[in-house]
Amino acid sequence: MEVILREAIEKLGHPGDIVKVSAGYARNFLLPRGKAYEATAGNKKRIAQEKATLEAAENARRTAAEEFAAKIEPISLTFAARVGEEGKLFGSVTTADIAAQLEAQGIHVEKRQIDLQEPIKALGVYKVGIRLHADVKPEIKVWVIKG
Repeated sequence: MEVILREAIEKLGHPGDIVKVSAGYARNFLLPRGKAYEATAGNKKRIAQEKATLEAAENARRTAAEEFAAKIEPISLTFAARVGEEGKLFGSVTTADIAAQLEAQGIHVEKRQIDLQEPIKALGVYKVGIRLHADVKPEIKVWVIKG
C-alpha cells in the first residue's frame, strides 16, 4: 500500500514522501496516528499544498530536538548496584531506571525514547542513545558501579 508521510519516520522517510508499506502497518499504525495519508490522487494534491507547512513544522521539531540534545548530551548517570561473582549485577538497569534518574534531574524523557537494546547486567560505562527525532539521537553515559 502506498502512503504519503506527514512526519519523519525513522527508516521510512520524511514528510511528503510517498512510500510503499505493508497494508497492516498502514492501517494499524500510520493512518490512525495521523503519521500518513493514503496515497490517493486527492491526497497527493493536498500534500503538495501542505508540504511547505509540513517542512516548516518538521524543521521546528528538529531544532527543538537539537536544543534538547545539547542540554542532555553532557549528562552522566551513575547507578550503584549489588554485584555478584565476575561483576554481574543482582538485577539490572533498565530504561525505566534511566528515565526515573533523568526525571530526578529535571529532564523529562519517556522510557520508550531510550535506546537500550537489553537491560544492563554488568558493571561498566555504557553509552545509551535517546531517540528525540528521526535525525537527532544524542547519547548519555551510564555508569554502573559496585554499590
